[in-house]
Amino acid sequence: MGTTKTEIFTNQQNQLATMLKALAHPARIAILQLLIKTNACICGELVSDLGLAQATISQHLKELKNAGLIQGNITGVSTCYCIDPKAWQLLQRELGDFFASYSGPVKCC
Repeated sequence: MGTTKTEIFTNQQNQLATMLKALAHPARIAILQLLIKTNACICGELVSDLGLAQATISQHLKELKNAGLIQGNITGVSTCYCIDPKAWQLLQRELGDFFASYSGPVKCC
């Protein structure tokens, strides 16, 4: 989405688009699934669990964090990540409302 056009959309639309954009990569989905499955902060296990390079995982974590879907805490020399529960609930609610807004087939096309 061009940075010059985002102002014509609501904050809610922009936030949902940012979160969905962050979800639009299979590695990020895998990272989120691991975080959800673990239900705790994960520090360094992602490289061995996913089989991707550390730099690649770091970039995906950065995108997820920038979108607000995860949070990170620095512990020593490593950063531990977990799901941000408030953001996750917001995403769940927004997507639920979005999908619920469609009432079914209409006479079209």
